[in-house]
Amino acid sequence: MQMLPDLQGRVALVTGAARRTGRVIATKLAAAGASVLVNAMSSRAEAEALVADIEREHGAGRAMAHIADVSDPQAVRAMVAACVERFGGLDILVNNASIRLHAALDATTPEQWRRVLQVTLDGSFYCAQAAAPHLSRSGQGVVINIGGVVSHTGARNAAAIMTAKTGLEGLTRALAFDLGPNVRVNCVAPASMTSPDDPPERARTLSGFYQHNNVPLGRPGSVDEVTDAVLTLCGPAWRYMTGQVIHINGGVYFSS
Repeated sequence: MQMLPDLQGRVALVTGAARRTGRVIATKLAAAGASVLVNAMSSRAEAEALVADIEREHGAGRAMAHIADVSDPQAVRAMVAACVERFGGLDILVNNASIRLHAALDATTPEQWRRVLQVTLDGSFYCAQAAAPHLSRSGQGVVINIGGVVSHTGARNAAAIMTAKTGLEGLTRALAFDLGPNVRVNCVAPASMTSPDDPPERARTLSGFYQHNNVPLGRPGSVDEVTDAVLTLCGPAWRYMTGQVIHINGGVYFSS
C-alpha cells in the first residue's frame, strides 16, 4: 500500500475526474488530505456521487463537483474562480480530461480532429493559464499533465490523440519554464491501464498484449499505479523535479 504524502490544507482541481483515472486521482488526493474540485464535462451524476463518497470518507466540505467543458476558456476561468471561492486557493492542478479517439486517418473527420485537440491540449493550456496566479501564490503549486506512452511508441489509427498527447509534453516543458520557480510542472505518461470499471474482456485483452509482446513486467498496470506517481509528484519527495515526463508502462516504452 502506498504511503500517501501529507496534503493537508492543500486544494486540488482534477479535470475529467468523474471516471477511471481521474476518479482515482481525486479520491487519493482527498485521502491524502486535500480538498478537491471534481470536474466533468457532462457526467454530473457520477461527479456528484464521487463528491458524496469523498465527503462521507473525509468530512463535509472536502469536495465539490463542477461541470465545465475545459475547451471553453470562459468556462475554465469560471471553474477556477469557483474553486478558489469555495476552498480559499488552489495548489494542485491535474489536467486529466482527454478524448481518446481511435479512427483510421481517412475516417477521421475535421470535427473529430479538432475536438480531440481542443479537450486534451487546448483544455490543459486554458486550465494552466487560469490557475497560474493561484498556483504561484500558493508557494507549493503543482501542475500534472496526464500524457500517454502512445506519444513515444506510436500506434495505428491514433493520429489525433498521438498529436494531442505529444503536444501535452511540449506544454509541460513550456509551463515549467513559465511558472517556475514557484510552480512545478510534470507529465505522467501511462500505457493502457486497467480500471475497476473495465469489463472482464478488456483486462484479458491487455494481459494478452503484455505477454505476447514480451513486455518486461509481463502484465498491464492499473489506474492506481498511475495515481501513485501523481500523488508522489504532489508531495515534497520530488520537489526538485520539473519539466519531466514520468513513464508508467511496465517497460512498454523501451521494449516496443
